[in-house]
Amino acid sequence: MDRHYRENEAGAEEIEQLVERIKLGDKQAFTSLIRIFEKPMYIYCYHMLKSREEAEDALQEIFIRVYQQIHKYRPNMTFSAWLYKIAYHYSLNQLRSKKRWFRFIDRYKYDQPETPMEQIDSQTTLKELLDLLTTEERHILVLRALHRYDFNEIGEMLNMKPATVRKKYERLRKKLQAKEAKEGGTVNASVTKSI
Repeated sequence: MDRHYRENEAGAEEIEQLVERIKLGDKQAFTSLIRIFEKPMYIYCYHMLKSREEAEDALQEIFIRVYQQIHKYRPNMTFSAWLYKIAYHYSLNQLRSKKRWFRFIDRYKYDQPETPMEQIDSQTTLKELLDLLTTEERHILVLRALHRYDFNEIGEMLNMKPATVRKKYERLRKKLQAKEAKEGGTVNASVTKSI
């Protein structure tokens, strides 16, 4: 479920009201905020950390940090952009502390029972393609392709100009398409077209 759906479902105004109530010490408002962002934040952490257990731990830590730092939030950016920025930095710190290379996993849905064989081949190919990307490129890809953030919002999260984010996104797409072409078209065309 992408970010725009969740915010539209809850309403940006409602989220801002919840944030104000949390700043005043309303713990029930914080519980409501967690309910709104828990699933998309878990999906994001899972994509970044590639482990269910680590994603669950990250989710708890991120929401603790949000609660502790809520007074720093200013509505000059959307709350979800602020939240993803915290999640991004937390994930990077986790990856750095373990000194391990991680692999980005492709999109999935919670309610799909089993993946058909054709989709498994496509997923394997996508994983191989995404191994070519840097941590920053993967982060941009997750936020843009999966969570549907625009370049302005991603720029806010990464402290970059939106034009820089757009260029990096276009470069990563070209990198993946070049790899696909080099493989002689053995990659399912839907893999890079969906990016």
